[in-house]
Amino acid sequence: MARLIRKASAFEILNHWVMAISCIVLAVQGYGFLFHIEGIGSFFGGFNTMRTLHNYFGIAFSVALFFSIFLYLKESLTFDADDIRWIAVFGGYLSHNAKTPPMGKINTGQKFFYLAVLVLGIGIAGSGFAIWLLSGDKQLVMYSHLIHNVSFVILMIAVAAHIYLGTFANPGTFRIMVYGTVPYDWARKRHPKWVAEVEGHKHKA
Repeated sequence: MARLIRKASAFEILNHWVMAISCIVLAVQGYGFLFHIEGIGSFFGGFNTMRTLHNYFGIAFSVALFFSIFLYLKESLTFDADDIRWIAVFGGYLSHNAKTPPMGKINTGQKFFYLAVLVLGIGIAGSGFAIWLLSGDKQLVMYSHLIHNVSFVILMIAVAAHIYLGTFANPGTFRIMVYGTVPYDWARKRHPKWVAEVEGHKHKA
């Protein structure tokens, strides 16, 4: 049996799924609102009911986004020479012959993805709450709709890439958000700096 190493805590897994599920539901509802798709509106009990549900799923997404700050922000803002080298070879995604530099717990692409999600998520959440709670200010609502829709489109493109890279492009990655563990050899190959850090802490303990 392959040796496993824990990469995600139970809380991290839960928070990820709350964010993922709420994001998917919000995206479907968003398309329904944007193009006034009757089928989507009917599925959620009509457009008025869907609007109410949209607000509450928005709260769930916002809470998960807030907790993600404590899970990923520090690591995502930590860059060194290996990150520059990772960018130079685009993480090896464009060529199997490219030699990727050693990475920490998350790679450079994941850092940029998280920072994009954070910025876009704040834009979506902030504008969403403005539309919901400050509907009397017509000009604010107009600008909020613009921010909400543009951020939504960009986020969906980023999420689609994230899903592909976290499943088909990198077999073994998806299990992190199911079991929280990965094979030791898999982690040592892709995140050697993080594995060394974990083992260093174990030796100190």
